[in-house]
Amino acid sequence: MIEKILNEITLKVWRQKNATAKGAFETYTVKNISTDTSFMEMLDILNYQLVEEGKDPIAFDHDCREGICGTCSLFINGRAHGPDNDITTCQLHMRKFKDGETITIEPWRGTAFPVTKDLIVDRNAFEKILYAGGFVSVNTGGVPDGNAIPIGYDESESAMDAAACIGCGACVATCKNSSAMLFVSAKVSHLARLPQGKVEAVKRAKSMVAKMDELGFGGCSNTGACEIECPKGISIASIAKLNREYLTAKFME
Repeated sequence: MIEKILNEITLKVWRQKNATAKGAFETYTVKNISTDTSFMEMLDILNYQLVEEGKDPIAFDHDCREGICGTCSLFINGRAHGPDNDITTCQLHMRKFKDGETITIEPWRGTAFPVTKDLIVDRNAFEKILYAGGFVSVNTGGVPDGNAIPIGYDESESAMDAAACIGCGACVATCKNSSAMLFVSAKVSHLARLPQGKVEAVKRAKSMVAKMDELGFGGCSNTGACEIECPKGISIASIAKLNREYLTAKFME
């Protein structure tokens, strides 16, 4: 692919001093950006520019920059992680934008994801949901014991597909109700499909759904937007699995 240069890009970036301050968009310009530059690297370039001008750099989350950690949570031009499919923000490149384009960058929006500064949100709500039951606490033996339990191919593949969730929060940011159903269903579904996870299945579904509701996430909108914007392609079939697990748990009360 031939490298091209974007002569000038206009950025409208959400700036917010802290969790209690009133935020607003500020406009910046970056020039001579290679189309091979990643979106995060472009923000780095902008921050170098701001520091040289004596201004505060833009705060944004990042870690691995390899599409693994899920921390690079940005809403770009109205889409979670930007105008591409099956990627995180750190995997987005400037070749997806045109010279002279205006790019709007916002943090995740959701009651359960309060903005702490600029483009950074507090996603501890996901951790609290996991603490409510997204684990196996019973003694299932060592690795050889676990591997000795036969699991059907379809079930094991479905479990692994659901386990691919990185907890980035794109599903919440995309859903018009700020629902966490795709995240919760992925965590419940992958354990519910494995023998080791069935022991606590009833308690897990009820506890995690209750915690999700308690933390202020909305109900499932049934639009499928979460599946479309999920960088790992988690299917909404996981939500159907969660609903079955939850109903089973309620009937067993």
